Amino acid sequence: MIADKDIAQKAAEFLLQIKAVQLNLSSPFQWSSGWKSPIYCDNRVVLSFPAVRTYIREMMVKNIERHFPKPDVIAGVATGAIAIGALVADELGLPFIYVRPEPKSHGRMNQIEGYIISGQNVVVIEDLISTGRSSLNAINALKQAGLKVLGVQAIFTYGFDDAHKLFEDENIQLITLSDYEHLIKTALKVGYINENELKQLNEWRLMPEKWGR
Repeated sequence: MIADKDIAQKAAEFLLQIKAVQLNLSSPFQWSSGWKSPIYCDNRVVLSFPAVRTYIREMMVKNIERHFPKPDVIAGVATGAIAIGALVADELGLPFIYVRPEPKSHGRMNQIEGYIISGQNVVVIEDLISTGRSSLNAINALKQAGLKVLGVQAIFTYGFDDAHKLFEDENIQLITLSDYEHLIKTALKVGYINENELKQLNEWRLMPEKWGR
């Protein structure tokens, strides 16, 4: 869920301004899940724009202080949320760790990188929520290591029902700065898309697994 409508709109405006959002209806993007998508949101672009980066960091910190009080450590999900997670941890004056998709195949074979203590409270940072599977993979790794996951703070979510159910089933609260609804409404308002493109984007959002096939 978004924490604040004004923040959701402002974050959407920033993502569009810096071209973190790409639209291609004629040659859709393909996700790792196999889904075809007419829209791609690359929030790592945020890091290249200091004003946007600062806004994202400050709003994430504000949400964490409001919704997930007293974390002991901040965890970024590799690789997209490592940098923004470290910035958030620095602003909060907290330790930072990050979680790989799977344990390394060499060395210490870590999946979680950084110093942790069993029983610590952790907030997970994500750049984007699509199917939610990568987030849940990280959450499970943290739980297996003995950490208590207070919740997840992400920049953006597509808001898929399946992803919502994954977090609900795990009893994990998800807070995002912006979401798909605010993004496409803002995109139409600023002329980034037209009414026909809006219609197609709404159709994709309803059945992403079947769209473009």
